[in-house]
Formats: sequence, structure tokens, C-alpha cells
Amino acid sequence: MAKEELRSISRNLQELQKKLSLLIDSFQNNSKLPQHSRISLNSGDEVSRLGSANSEVAAFMKSPVGQYLDRHPFLAFTLIVFIVMSAVPVGFFLLIVMLTSLAALLGVIILEGLVIAVGGLSLLCILCGLGFVSLVMSGMMIASYVVVSSLINYWFSPRPLTQQNTSGDFLPAMKSADFEGLYQE
Repeated sequence: MAKEELRSISRNLQELQKKLSLLIDSFQNNSKLPQHSRISLNSGDEVSRLGSANSEVAAFMKSPVGQYLDRHPFLAFTLIVFIVMSAVPVGFFLLIVMLTSLAALLGVIILEGLVIAVGGLSLLCILCGLGFVSLVMSGMMIASYVVVSSLINYWFSPRPLTQQNTSGDFLPAMKSADFEGLYQE
């Protein structure tokens, strides 16, 4: 059952990618952007190309790490969330390192070592915590996507309004016995 669900999710993602590609093509055909600045989404194996970064992206996607992340989208999503969330603490750490290096030039060498050591341990703790938080957030986002898409598919799926009785005549989906007791006085 889980394999069928994974196939269904994969099929849904492919359909969404096709629709996104058609939407982007429609925007680009109606826009006045020059041809070289347009985004192109081709089949699932090709890389989106934009500006001069396409060779770097293509080189990364051909590397073993890029191919591994392409086969494991949950891990790739977790990695992206982790990188985005860790940008601020790393920036603050680098700012502290620069400021303490400037202070070292003024003669505060012992303080620099202490601050960098404490800052490094703090950064390690924060990055470990952010790794866990990004893993949890990725799991929650993907789980909510699966739940919402399942609910939407359930709500908007075609359902038969009548069912056939064994005698051959059609009956409404809800029997009158279902309403007994609703309007009793």
C-alpha cells in the first residue's frame, strides 16, 4: 500500500511539474522578456537554466552528491532548510571573529581566543539544533503536503450519487432510515 501511495505522490508531482512548466511557458510567451533571461523547465532529468550559473548547476547535478540528492528529495529539502536557517548564526559568528581579530590587533589576544572558543562551541550547538529543527520542519511540511493533497483529492473526487439495490431499482445513496430520529418531536 505504501508503494502505491508513493507512486501516486510521484505521479502527482510529475503532473504538478508539467502544469508549472505550462504556466511558466504561458507567462514567458505573454511577457516581453528577452529570450536569454527566460526560465526553461524541460523534462525531469534536465536542469533549469538561468543566466551564467547553468554550467555550475549542471556540474553539481552530475556530481555524485548532486545525483544522490536528486534521488533523495527529502534529504535535499532538509539540506536547503538547514542552509537557509544557519545563514544568520554563521553570519553572526563570522562578525564576532572579525571583531575579535580587530581587537587582537589592538592587543587583546587572550580575549580573542576565549571569545572564538566560546563562539565556536555556541555555533556548534546552534547548528546541531538547527539541523534537528530543519529535519522536523521538512518532515512536517512534507506530511502536511501529503495530508492536504489527500484531502483535496478526497473532497474533489467523483463519487456515485446512487447505488443499485439487489432488486435492480436505484435507491438514493442515503436511506430514509438514516434520517429517523432527526426531526422527532
